[in-house]
Amino acid sequence: MRNYFKFGLLVIVFQGFSVCFAGSYEDFFLAIDKDNPAIVQTLLDRGFDPNTVNPRGAPALMVAIKAPAPRVTEVLLAHPEIKVEIRNPQDESALMLAAFSGSLALCEALVAKDADINKPGWTALHYASTNGHLVVMQYLVDRFAYVDAASPNGTTPLMMAAMYSNSSAVKLLLEAGADPGLKNEKGLTALDFAQQAQKDDSKGIIAAFIRARRPKGVW
Repeated sequence: MRNYFKFGLLVIVFQGFSVCFAGSYEDFFLAIDKDNPAIVQTLLDRGFDPNTVNPRGAPALMVAIKAPAPRVTEVLLAHPEIKVEIRNPQDESALMLAAFSGSLALCEALVAKDADINKPGWTALHYASTNGHLVVMQYLVDRFAYVDAASPNGTTPLMMAAMYSNSSAVKLLLEAGADPGLKNEKGLTALDFAQQAQKDDSKGIIAAFIRARRPKGVW
C-alpha cells in the first residue's frame, strides 16, 4: 500500500512537472518572439535549458537572432551553458545567421564563444557575401575564413557575391585570394554567376582578375 502511494505521488509530480514544462516552453519562445529578456531570464534562472529547440528544430539562440530579438540574444549568449554550435535542420549555425544579417558585434560575440568560422559546407562567409556585408566579410577573412569554401554543390562565397551582392564584395574576396576559376557542380564559375545576374561591374572586376593571372599577351 505504501509503495502504491509513493508511485501515485510520483506520477502526480511528474504530470505536474510536464504541465509546467509545457507552459514554460510556450512562454520561452513567445518571449523570444516578443524580444522580452525579463521572461527569458526568469525561465533560465528556474533551470530552463537555453539550448532548447523550437518545434521546427531551431535552437533558441538561432530563433532569437533570426527574429530578430537582440535583447534576448544577449541574455542567451550570457548564459554559461549556451552552445553556439548547435545547428538547425538546414545545418545553419548562429554565426551564419549573424553574418547574413550583417551584425559585426554579434559575430564577434559568437566567435568569442568558439563559433566555427570554417564549418564544412555553407559557411558564415557565404552568408555575409550573399548580402555584401563588407565589414563582416573582412572580419571573417581576417580570422582565416576559407575564401574558397565550397558548399555541398560547390558554390563558393565569390559565386554568391557575384550573383546576389555587389562589385565591392566581389573585389574584397578576390583581393583576399578567392579563385575566380573554380566551378560548381554545374560547371559554372563566378564570372558565369555575374553574367547570369547581369552584374556588369562584377563581371568587369572578375574578368580583370582573370586577365591579371594570365601570362602577358594572353587574354
